Amino acid sequence: MFEYQTCGTCCKRISVELDGKTIKDLEFEGGCNGNLKAIKRLVLGHSIDEIIPILRGNTCKTKPTSCADQLTYALEEAYKAKQN
Repeated sequence: MFEYQTCGTCCKRISVELDGKTIKDLEFEGGCNGNLKAIKRLVLGHSIDEIIPILRGNTCKTKPTSCADQLTYALEEAYKAKQN
């Protein structure tokens, strides 16, 4: 699993497992448990090309980012890491 350190969210880390561009597994450390479980269920089995445009730019309260927004960066970084 690729581990991504988040920035500016209650969730401190996102672990991502990809199969090509398909999201195979996902774990959040910290954050709003119920919401993050829901995000996981919604994105598993989908392509990062589908998920990133939907979630990118989502904010939380007054923060300029959110756990969903940070997930998009984690997905990009996980894919780049697999390519190298």
